[in-house]
Amino acid sequence: VFRRSRSGQVQNERSGEPAALLVVGLGNPGREYADTRHNVGFMVVEVLADRHGGSLRRSRQEALVAEVRIGGERVALAMPQTFMNESGRSVGQLVRRHGIDDPTH
Repeated sequence: VFRRSRSGQVQNERSGEPAALLVVGLGNPGREYADTRHNVGFMVVEVLADRHGGSLRRSRQEALVAEVRIGGERVALAMPQTFMNESGRSVGQLVRRHGIDDPTH
């Protein structure tokens, strides 16, 4: 879970409102990994999207993304569509897209 920086200027394309949080569920694409321990992160994101009325859609950031409200905050839910060992590429793009503070600092 990453939080958007207060100075982040990136906004939701549909509502114009920025997502305050980014939740990334890791997994591996492909049927051979469906319903395995390798995709628990994907499963969590799917449950959150379903419970909060979100629809996962393909994004330019190599991920499926849904934007929902949880506890009054706008949350971007993401499932990178790269293999787990390559997910940094997608997550980096998502962090920049959503104006998230550098999580390493």
